[in-house]
Amino acid sequence: METGSADVFSQQGTIGIEEEFFIVNEAGRPVSGIQELIYDSKPPDLLTDRLDHELFQCTIETQTPIIDEPGEAESTLTAVREALTDHAEAHGFRIAAAGLHPAAKWQELDHATKPRYEAQLDRIQYPQHRNTTSGLHIHIGVDDADKAVWIANELRWYLPPLLALSANSPYWCGFDTGLQSARAKIFENLPNTGIPGYFADFAAYNRYEERMVDHGSINDRGELWFDVRPHTGLGTVEIRTPDAQSDTDVVLAFVEYVHALVEELADRYADNEPANDHRREILDENKWRAMRHGHEASFITKEGSDTIGLAEFVDRECDRLGVDGLRAVFERESGSEKQRRLMDDEGMDALCESLML
Repeated sequence: METGSADVFSQQGTIGIEEEFFIVNEAGRPVSGIQELIYDSKPPDLLTDRLDHELFQCTIETQTPIIDEPGEAESTLTAVREALTDHAEAHGFRIAAAGLHPAAKWQELDHATKPRYEAQLDRIQYPQHRNTTSGLHIHIGVDDADKAVWIANELRWYLPPLLALSANSPYWCGFDTGLQSARAKIFENLPNTGIPGYFADFAAYNRYEERMVDHGSINDRGELWFDVRPHTGLGTVEIRTPDAQSDTDVVLAFVEYVHALVEELADRYADNEPANDHRREILDENKWRAMRHGHEASFITKEGSDTIGLAEFVDRECDRLGVDGLRAVFERESGSEKQRRLMDDEGMDALCESLML
């Protein structure tokens, strides 16, 4: 059983991108493929030790190498995605991305047999059995453990707008949920998920992590699946909020923003800015607004005295941090809106085709 260490927090501003995808057939429907892609074949060199699978045999995850500079993110992410799609196509598969695959029916899909997942299925039961979710995880290196916890605390308020921008999962088991991000709600049914509470410092977070392992709630630190966490194995702050995306440009916009935001928060920590101990109930309300309304959402402000619409949030953050990508994401049709339009106009086949890389 494994917990983390303060010593791993040693690099500031590095980037890592983890993406969860669906393995699909030529018609874009999820199929079991991890045996062929993970266990029975050697992946491309770029994916060696950076390719794994998730709970289902139709889900696969990539990790980028450590990216030292933001300007290197596009070429690195593109190369990883191309390596994955080439590897999949060589074995008769294709790759799709969304927070939930609209044609995936969990009762008809096979779970992976890795002991880690078998233990989770046994411990968690129904919520994990149906967990066909797929997300985007962004890691930013932080060079001090207490700083990482402070930044993770501060990031919590920014997570719902990020979720709203990423909303890309209206359908679950072929059913229109009425939500913009049904993935977020389905994933929240697991333990140790959602927006976490406040931690005073690394020692407080480490005590929590150790207690969860010691008391048998989790098998290792990786089973704390919160929307943001100080990653005590990698020395990063990890944002796990967004739905998975088929469009590389959308992913890069989120990476650009998260990197700039974490770096700005690091400067504020260095200036001894007091921490914000936001009520989790308010943060949860904001997350619900993001799940339900997507690009149309408004959010209770940090002070709690007003609300701010997503358009105003995007303009403010882009101006404040000197980034542009979020504007393009907001101004385009959202992932969920596009999915519904395609389903209504052309049907499930066209929708599945649109999700493929």
